Amino acid sequence: MKKLTSLLFVSILAGAITLGAYKLFIEEETPQPIIVEKEVTPVLPNYIPTSYAAAASSGVDFTKAAEQTVNGVVHVKNVQMFKQPRNMMELLRGGGASGSGIVGAGSGVIISGDGYIITNNHVIEGASEIQITLNDNRDFMAEIVGRDEKADIALLKVESDEELPYIPFGDSDAAQVGEWVLAVGNPFNLTSTVTAGIVSAKARDIDEGDSNYQSFLQTDAAINPGNSGGALVNINGELLGINTAITSQTGSYVGYAFAVPSNNARKIVEDIIQYGSVQQGILGVRGGSVSPQLAAQEGITTLEGFYVAGVEDESGAQKAGLQSGDVIKQIDNVQINKFADLSGYISSKRPDDVVQVSILRDDKELTLPVMLVKTNTYDVQRLGIQVKTATKKELKANNAKNGVVITRPLTRDMAQFEGLYGRVISEMNDEEIHSVEDVQRIMSGTSIDEPISIVFLDKNGERNRFIFE
Repeated sequence: MKKLTSLLFVSILAGAITLGAYKLFIEEETPQPIIVEKEVTPVLPNYIPTSYAAAASSGVDFTKAAEQTVNGVVHVKNVQMFKQPRNMMELLRGGGASGSGIVGAGSGVIISGDGYIITNNHVIEGASEIQITLNDNRDFMAEIVGRDEKADIALLKVESDEELPYIPFGDSDAAQVGEWVLAVGNPFNLTSTVTAGIVSAKARDIDEGDSNYQSFLQTDAAINPGNSGGALVNINGELLGINTAITSQTGSYVGYAFAVPSNNARKIVEDIIQYGSVQQGILGVRGGSVSPQLAAQEGITTLEGFYVAGVEDESGAQKAGLQSGDVIKQIDNVQINKFADLSGYISSKRPDDVVQVSILRDDKELTLPVMLVKTNTYDVQRLGIQVKTATKKELKANNAKNGVVITRPLTRDMAQFEGLYGRVISEMNDEEIHSVEDVQRIMSGTSIDEPISIVFLDKNGERNRFIFE
C-alpha cells in the first residue's frame, strides 16, 4: 500500500510538473487568435486608456481644448449621382431613374469665420455635391475651391449669414514628440468625437516605396474611418494637423495614425485662395537619407542628414553652390535627420522663398542661402512616372532635340524599370513634346479608354516606343 501510495504521489507530481512546464514554456508561446468585432464593443466603466491615465496623473486638462475645437469640426458627406433602372428592359437599354446617395463621409475643419473648410481630398473625391453638418446640426452645401491630390488636401467653402466657429492654425514645426494632442472628428458617423494621445513621431513617410514623398505627424490618438479630414489640435486648441491616414490590417485604429502637418495644409489652402493652384518650390537636389553603408562608403562622419547625390541644373541649389557629397543637416531652424524632414519642410515653402541650408562638407559646416525655384515637374499618374522639362544640357546628353526627362517612378511597378529614368520622352501620341505643359495638355485630352504611346530616346539617341493600354 505504501508503495502504491508513493507511485500515485509520484504520478501526480510528474503530471503537475508536466502541466506547469507546458504552461510556462509552450502555452505562453502559442499565438492567440485575434478576434475582430464587427460591432462597437462598449468600453468598461473602470477602463482608462493609458494616455488618458497618464494625462490625468500629470495634471493635463483637455476640456478647454475640446470645448474650443469641437464646434470647429464638421461632418462632411460625399453625395454622388447615379442611375437606377426601374425594370429589366431599362437595364438592357441603359436607362433608368436618376438618383443620388451618400457614398462616403468624413470630417472637415473650419479655418475661418467666413466658411473656408479643410478636409482630405479622398473624402470628397468623385462627389456630385457635398453636404456639411455643423456640431449644432446646421446643414450647408459646400463648393470645392481647390485641391491638392498629392498632399490629399481639399479646400471647401460654405456660405453663412453669420460667422462660423473656427480653429486657428498652430505651428506644426514647433510641435514636440511627446506633446499632448486631441483628435476631433466623426469616426463611424459618431459625430463630435474627441480622443487624446501624444505626438508619436514627426516627418513620417508611411510608404517609402510609393515614391510619393510624404511627411506626416504621427500620433497615438485614436483615429478611425470617418476621422479623415478632421483636426489634430494641441492642448491650447490650435490646429497642428489634418487627420488623414491610419496603418492597420483591420481597417480600424491599432495605435498608429497620421496627419498632414498644419504648416503644409495652411500653405496649400493659401496658395489655392491666392493663386488658384498650389505653388511648389524645389531645392533642386537628389539623394537620400544617410545610411551606415553610405557613411562607410563615402567617409561621412554622421548618420543623420540628407546626402546630396546630385544637384539639378539651373536650380537654386546649383546657383547657391551645393555639391554632390554634401550632407544637409539643417534648413532654417529645422533639423534634417532624414529625407522626410527635408521634403516636409520644403513643401511648406513657395518659389522664390530663400532658405538657409546648413551642410557638412569635408567635415566642415557651411550655411548657404538657397532661393527655391518653381517646380517644372508633372506626375503622369496613368503612366506611373514623373517628368520634367529637359534642360539644354540634358537634351544634348541624350542626343535629343526636344523632350521631357523621366525623373522618377510613381508606382512600385514602374520602379523596377530603372533604365527608363533620366531618359528623354520626345513624342507622345505621335506629337512632339517640348515641355511638361505639352504632356499635361495631351494627357488631359486623352480619355481613360484610349491607349497612350510614348517615344523615348536612349543615350545613343535611338527611338524606343512604348504603348500603354
